[in-house]
Amino acid sequence: MFNTRPMSKLLVVASKDQLDGIVRELYRHHVFHIEDFVETEEEGYEGVKIGMPLPQASAVSTELLRIRAIVSAFGGAPSDVVPERKESVSALSARIDAELPQIEAEVSELIDRRNHLESAIRECETKISELEPFVPVQVDLSLLRGYEQFSVLAGHIPAKVELPVPAETYFSGDVSGNLLIAIVPNERLNEAEQFLFEAGFQSVPVPGEEGLAKDRIAWYTQEISRLRAEMEKIDELVTARKDRHQAFLVACDELLTAEAERAEAPLRFATTDTTFVAEGWVPSENVEALTAALRSVTNGRVFIAEQDFDPVNDNVPIEFDNPDFSKPTEMLMDVYSRPQYAELDPTLFLAIVFPVFFGFILGDVGYGLVLLALSFGLRRIITGDAGAKLLKVIRNASVSSIIFGLLFSEFLGFALPWEPIGINRHLSIGGEVHGHGPDVVLMLVLSAWAGILHITLGRLIHIRNARRMYKPGKHQNKVVFGQAGWILVMWGILFALWSMFELPLMPSFTGLSPIIAGMNIATLLGAVMLIVGIVAIGQENSLELLELPTVMSHTLSYARLAAVGISSVAIAMVVNYIAIGMMIEPAMQDLSLMGVIFIIAGLIVFLLGHTLNTALGLLGGGLHSIRLHYVEFFTKFYLGRGKKYDPFGMIRKFTED
Repeated sequence: MFNTRPMSKLLVVASKDQLDGIVRELYRHHVFHIEDFVETEEEGYEGVKIGMPLPQASAVSTELLRIRAIVSAFGGAPSDVVPERKESVSALSARIDAELPQIEAEVSELIDRRNHLESAIRECETKISELEPFVPVQVDLSLLRGYEQFSVLAGHIPAKVELPVPAETYFSGDVSGNLLIAIVPNERLNEAEQFLFEAGFQSVPVPGEEGLAKDRIAWYTQEISRLRAEMEKIDELVTARKDRHQAFLVACDELLTAEAERAEAPLRFATTDTTFVAEGWVPSENVEALTAALRSVTNGRVFIAEQDFDPVNDNVPIEFDNPDFSKPTEMLMDVYSRPQYAELDPTLFLAIVFPVFFGFILGDVGYGLVLLALSFGLRRIITGDAGAKLLKVIRNASVSSIIFGLLFSEFLGFALPWEPIGINRHLSIGGEVHGHGPDVVLMLVLSAWAGILHITLGRLIHIRNARRMYKPGKHQNKVVFGQAGWILVMWGILFALWSMFELPLMPSFTGLSPIIAGMNIATLLGAVMLIVGIVAIGQENSLELLELPTVMSHTLSYARLAAVGISSVAIAMVVNYIAIGMMIEPAMQDLSLMGVIFIIAGLIVFLLGHTLNTALGLLGGGLHSIRLHYVEFFTKFYLGRGKKYDPFGMIRKFTED
């Protein structure tokens, strides 16, 4: 529960003639995390090098590329394809040989036709862009070219000009950038071009068309519509082919991906001229079954040994081992980092505390029900493993919101028929007061208690990790005493405060008789704890003393639980007051046309306001709750940087042996 899945390091050695069978068996069991071999010049590794792919690797890769090219032409494989039944490898291989060439030919023909149409559409669009500047010209475009003794200049110019050479000109200000067309004698062409250049003239080509420009644009526009209609028909054919063949293609991709991974596996092994060595990690509970399977497939001609390893210094792959309740929270751990093999896995703590913090912030039955419905409704849309886990995290958090909403007596900012249990968060907005007003102080004290206990737990976990990860001796003692020192400093400050001030929901030692210098036994005990704690911290690392202010800042950071929660209540009550108190209720007293409009507007404000507040609650409750774990909690003990367990093989959905 608090440890990751136990791992064993396995060494597999056999002759190369057993390579294919062993690779297939390792792939089938899907439990062997391969440790990639890296060539080295160290003594004892002479003649040992990275292996070569199996002979079928090239052919399989070629077939896989063909499959993926077809899938890409179809717009990619959908992730929600559900197989009607699993197909045997032999039957699917036969279908690939028989059906794939025909599918490939059909798809290639359709894609070629579609590409041709796209090219034709782009060409028509280019023609239109060339013709658009000449729309004001009411002459046949063929008259603007084909002269032997004259040249035609056409282009945009900032303003109308008079050419210093004999010329026939046409100017129009009806197009963007203006249009100037000038027909000049060839012998005066250079002089005209120089003058126009200085005037800011930008040349445009004269279209090689006949007739009026607007008529040609109309023809090309009609041609584009015709070509797009043909493209739509081809897209329908492509969609029909995709629907017909997608299950087959996804199954082929799975089969060939598996074949390619198996064929390329030797690239991760160490080999000599006659043997190969595969080294990797296997969950300890699977070692016996995998060993028996490998011995069976090779008729005993394989050497398998469990190797000793250092659980602290060796980079052991990490596989979570949590109860079902906390499995969705593994996604939040992966966002941060997986634990190292020897340290405590805090996933269960996160799975319990995160929803509690979230519910304390967004403690409203209405918002909780909306998020609960959302977590169930998005299951068909979000189908990936990480997305499914996130929805389960939201589900757990929404249930916590509903529970706290019942305790706080809140439903979309309204008060439920009973008084709040323990804490009242209702505000005096719109002249309506529920109970005795918000218990801000109590909420802040509870938030402080959450910080005190959460941070203390983090320090205790650090002590546990130190005793497990470090060898008994001076260094281990330093770390343990240092973490105990942080605990003593925090609780020493608390004892001193409790002896001086009476705080709600906290012990009070103010009534104890003074002993020395006006200080009672609690004050003295707090001072001793504080001094001993500072000494313990300093003996581990004197620079850590600079972090002493974080004892207060990190604890007070938990006040965000109360602050963000009250802000959510305030937004909800303001939305209710504006929508109902200021718009709907006054309009109900006089049901005129304007009153109906105000009622509809009030309903829109109500829906939009609470939708926004739900989103803010989800974002704020989620981010602040996870931030308190990532920053205030994990920094007290968590090393992380664990390597994810990635076993060789795949979970098959479409094929079977």
